[in-house]
Amino acid sequence: MTANYIAAGYVGDSWLPKLTEENALKLTHINIAFGHVVNDGISIAHLKHLGSLPTLKAYNPDLSILLSVGGWSAGGFSEAASTPEGRKRMADTAVDILRQHPIDGIDLDWEYPCYGVAGIVSSPADKTNFTLLLKELREAFDQLGSETKRHYLLTIAAGADQYYIDGTEMDQVQRYLDFVQLMTYDMRGGFQTLTGHHTNLHTSTGDLFRISVEASVRLFLAAGVPREKIVIGAAFYSRMWKDVPDVNHGFLQMTAGAGGYGPDFTRLAADYIEKNGYVRHWDDEAKAPFLYNGNQFISYEDEESLHHKCQFVKHEELAGVMFWEYCCDTTFRLLDAIHKGLGNSSAVAK
Repeated sequence: MTANYIAAGYVGDSWLPKLTEENALKLTHINIAFGHVVNDGISIAHLKHLGSLPTLKAYNPDLSILLSVGGWSAGGFSEAASTPEGRKRMADTAVDILRQHPIDGIDLDWEYPCYGVAGIVSSPADKTNFTLLLKELREAFDQLGSETKRHYLLTIAAGADQYYIDGTEMDQVQRYLDFVQLMTYDMRGGFQTLTGHHTNLHTSTGDLFRISVEASVRLFLAAGVPREKIVIGAAFYSRMWKDVPDVNHGFLQMTAGAGGYGPDFTRLAADYIEKNGYVRHWDDEAKAPFLYNGNQFISYEDEESLHHKCQFVKHEELAGVMFWEYCCDTTFRLLDAIHKGLGNSSAVAK
């Protein structure tokens, strides 16, 4: 009997009606991006397409739908988590959402406890308050589940590197979570002027930045997260550096500016991969592709890199793969590669 792994995708609110039946059957979980934290509670007033959820459930009755709360530069977490009253309000509003909508759980995407880099309020107390917040949510979900005779999911999206371990109590946090989704993308780009991979499986010789999917998994295992709760991240978009020296095909070269967001996979497939002067190169150490045209360096994900990520999940006995985000690949080649790589059946039990 084939094991079923998690295949989770982040889907923006406006794309919920565009999720096809074929693709819904290839997913085990979707994370709706995003709910917000407003006045210590979870707000979904801005979401316009939750009416599509019954259709998605009809497409795939085994599909688990989570509301993801937060995202980059989305604040309110530190304030809500800082008091018992705030934590209770967040839990109460979460329960209200689970009662009122065909939603199976909550995914917290606080970027990041203890860090204000995204322009949000932060505090050293976030480290312990994050644990207390998740405990409050878990207990509220279990109370609701005792009434409805079902289990409600609680997950997080976690930063991939050591800073996230340092800002949290992962050995305690994991007790309250069904699984932990490692954001093993953007591992290079916005803060670095050295070109390289942003969603690589392994680390290349000669790379000053040692973070990779493998390194991230090792960090979270060492921090006390069981391997069967670890979901690794895949990227349906690229990172791009400009004015890159024509040395080593632009790989591991210093540039004047940091790596910004590049084209999504839809555009990469149409206009970049082996087109318009962009040559695809494969780093067999990192198990990652990149493009270079003599001036611009692009780090991205493709079917080959995803095959290796799926093999890694199986070899390491991890929970599965998640990706950001559905709208970035309208060729659906990448989702198909995850589905085939994990070897899941078309409809997957929770």
